[in-house]
This record gives sequence, C-alpha cells and structure tokens, in this order.
Amino acid sequence: MNERARILVVDDDSQITRVLTTVLASQGYSVRAAADGVTAHTMAAEWKPDLVLTDLGMPRMNGVELCRRFRILSSAPVIVLSVKDAEHAKVEALDAGADDYITKPFATDELLARIRAALRRARPDDEGDAKPLDIGDFRIDVLARRVYVGGRCVRLTPKEFDLFLYLARRPNRVIEHRRLLEAVWGDMADDHPEYLRVFMGQLRKKLEPNPSAPRHLATEPWVGYRFNPSARG
Repeated sequence: MNERARILVVDDDSQITRVLTTVLASQGYSVRAAADGVTAHTMAAEWKPDLVLTDLGMPRMNGVELCRRFRILSSAPVIVLSVKDAEHAKVEALDAGADDYITKPFATDELLARIRAALRRARPDDEGDAKPLDIGDFRIDVLARRVYVGGRCVRLTPKEFDLFLYLARRPNRVIEHRRLLEAVWGDMADDHPEYLRVFMGQLRKKLEPNPSAPRHLATEPWVGYRFNPSARG
C-alpha cells in the first residue's frame, strides 16, 4: 500500500528513533533516522524522503528551523512529534511548514493513521475529478498538485494545496470550520482548530496580492471561509 515510501525520523532521543524505526519498518516503510536537525537536513537533501517525522527540541538545529529549511527542498509532508502541547508551539511549527502536529506520548495507531493520510493526500490523484481547474486568475493542476496565479506557479505544501483545492472546488460558498478540518485533516483534526488559521494565513501570503486585505480568501467570522475567485480590488 505504501509502495516503500521513505520516512525520515528526526529525534535526539535514541530510544524514540529506535522504536519508530522498528514500527515503521514493520509496516513496510523505508526508514532512516537522524539525531539532530543539521544531519536531518543533509540527509533529506540526499535521500529525498516522502515524509518527515521530527521532534522540536534538538541540538544544532531545532525542529522549527528544520521545517523552514526542508520546505526549500521539498513539499513532502512534515509531521511534528513533540512534548510541547501549548498552542503557540503548534502554531510556530505549522507556520514554519509542518503539516501536522502530534503531542507526545502518542498512540502508535494514531501516528500510523496520520502518516497514511499524509502520504495519501501528498500523492497526485490518479482517478476521479483530476482535471485541471481554471477559475478566475487561478489554475490548479490537480495531477501535478500545482497552483498558478496569473500564469505564475506558486509552490504550496501538501496541506496548503488540499485546503485551497477544497475551497476552489466550492467557489463563493461559505465552508464551515469543522467541514474544512475534516476534509483536509480527517476526523482527528477536531482538536486542532488553530490549523485553519495558520494555513489560511499561509495561503493568503502566497496567493493574495495584499495578504493583509485578502480579496479571494475571505473570512466569515465565527463560521468559516469563502473563496471568491473573481474578487477585484
């Protein structure tokens, strides 16, 4: 099922990396481990993992900085595993490029489910509604998972792409917070409402002419978000 997907595990706790490597290998994944951010970054550049699992607090380069630098290399999913449960820690990691955040200790079944979901969503669609979508100034190449604004290609992370595609397929409609969370992150996302705020902010920075006064990605206070493809300033 996973087609030997490559997973890079990054944690300075050797016991955690040993356990995760064993569990993931037993599921058929190809796994490598790094004990710090610098080593992980070098390894990612050479090995090109399909997904990264990383801690936050590590020597030489922490997980947040690793997320930022990895995003220059790749749009592959990044899942943060951390003992830090504070919202500001989650927001900082997500804003740096992480796609998901799991607090330690965690259930192995939950982690595996999130890995499967992240890898599945990161793969191009090979069936169903995979035709390119042209709407307003936007063109979405569903198979290549690329977004063009006025002919310019804008690089999005897997979760940013999923969120924008879901909104773009439902233009001029208010999509409720819960519905967006379930569509993009699955049933386990109910406990993370901050995800939407962070990722909508990222999309506005990348897709809006003026992110501080968004024309296309509008907020409906207390309800959800609306994509307005033909909005003009």
